[in-house]
Amino acid sequence: MSDEKLIHPVTGEVLSPATPAATMVIFRNNPEGGPPLILMVERVKSMVFAGGAVVFPGGKVDDHDRAFAGILDHGVSNPADCAEARAALHDGASLKEICDDYGWTPRLDQLVPWARWRPPSMETRVFDTRFYLLDAGDTHLPAVVDNTENRMLFWDSAQGVLDRLARKEVKAIFPTVRNLERLALFQSFADTAAHAAEYPSELMLTYVEERDGVTHICIPEGFGYPVTAEAITSALRG
Repeated sequence: MSDEKLIHPVTGEVLSPATPAATMVIFRNNPEGGPPLILMVERVKSMVFAGGAVVFPGGKVDDHDRAFAGILDHGVSNPADCAEARAALHDGASLKEICDDYGWTPRLDQLVPWARWRPPSMETRVFDTRFYLLDAGDTHLPAVVDNTENRMLFWDSAQGVLDRLARKEVKAIFPTVRNLERLALFQSFADTAAHAAEYPSELMLTYVEERDGVTHICIPEGFGYPVTAEAITSALRG
């Protein structure tokens, strides 16, 4: 995930270096039936990036992640172990050290590449973010906020989150909304993953464009998104 020197193909701007990041779209089966549920977290308002917004869990790539990265095996079932591991992460332990201590094995084969986003250089924080899908099936480990960056978390279908946004119960930044709209097209993890396979996770550069006198934030066509532009006056940016 090294920084790349790029020229934007639409605007022609020279893109400044971006911070590598990763996001997990975690699915689990809905016990009441219907579309799968997706884990969402609400960031604390004081955060510089996406403060107060609901997002998929994730974050920037740390130096330790370059040596060892992954998602933990489904064998992780003891909530106490998870709580201890989280505390160790906050205290500075690397993921590799934690996995070694608990005998956990990364299962990178379970990650389904979904998208790769990079915003214009005009944004306050510029992240080159890779999105991955993960199916937790019927697994339902307790999930709790970390009391640092996040203040709330919940499970809901992609359409359910969009409905919350429409009711102004929560707010979300432009990339989150576009991805929720795309995810809401499908009724199962299998269908979502099959769709992802049709659109290789190539770098997608967002851009700003004037349309009928109104400034819009835009993404290119051909990446599988049903909505590719939104007026900047209504779009929440990071």
